[in-house]
Amino acid sequence: MKKIEAQTLELAYAQAAREFGCSVTALQVEIVQFPSNGVLGLFKKSAIIIANLPHTNPNVTTSAVAAAIEVEEPFVEEEVAVAETPSSIEPEELVLGDEFYEQADDFEEEGELEGDFYEISAQECADEVKEQINILFKDICFDINAIEVSVYDENTLLVEFTGADAALMIGKEGYRYKALSYMLFNWINAVYGMQLRLEIAEFLKNQEESISRYLINICDIIDQEGRAQTKVLDGVLVQIALKQLRDRYPDRYVAIRSTRDGGKFIVINSYHEY
Repeated sequence: MKKIEAQTLELAYAQAAREFGCSVTALQVEIVQFPSNGVLGLFKKSAIIIANLPHTNPNVTTSAVAAAIEVEEPFVEEEVAVAETPSSIEPEELVLGDEFYEQADDFEEEGELEGDFYEISAQECADEVKEQINILFKDICFDINAIEVSVYDENTLLVEFTGADAALMIGKEGYRYKALSYMLFNWINAVYGMQLRLEIAEFLKNQEESISRYLINICDIIDQEGRAQTKVLDGVLVQIALKQLRDRYPDRYVAIRSTRDGGKFIVINSYHEY
């Protein structure tokens, strides 16, 4: 029994057949993970299988087995040669030549790199994201306008989806909104070091207004008793409420707590009580 990992299922099957010295049809295979190209280079997955040869053929002679082994060796060497090419090496294993580091040093001397991010203005960052995000969604089945990306503040980009079908991208209970927000944040934050404010058909604006109305009574309790907690809030709402409460009570302890079943709520109290 062997664990095989390759870029595609076809390559994994072929590799397993070579290692066992038999045809693919003779193998007993369990697929552990299907391959995936991911999105924008993120979350890419290779194919993983568990291969086993359940029985051997008694008619196979020793010479035939030896011949199979001799045939197998060139394939293994060819596979190793392919694995050494840059296209199949995982990012953390990529070995770069001296020329790359010399170029990187030149960039740093010119001040074009800061930490892991290119030192560009927030507006330049917004322009790059706008171009790439419109390419990403150009073939989407929803009828939406060109996606607008602007600077919300020095650390945040505002991404706006509008159009006839934009509301459909929110999904029931905001599940599509959450997925898009997670995907876009991980891309923008990893590449540009910026935060994200995602607006789809005024969904975020409506949620902020709804939370503001709900927090009126919570704020009255805090002003009278010095402490309070919210009801269990959805993932988007809890972040909105957290920001609004921290802005209003900067001198108090405001934090998210979890229930046993995974629900989220916010507690507000004095710092000396924690």
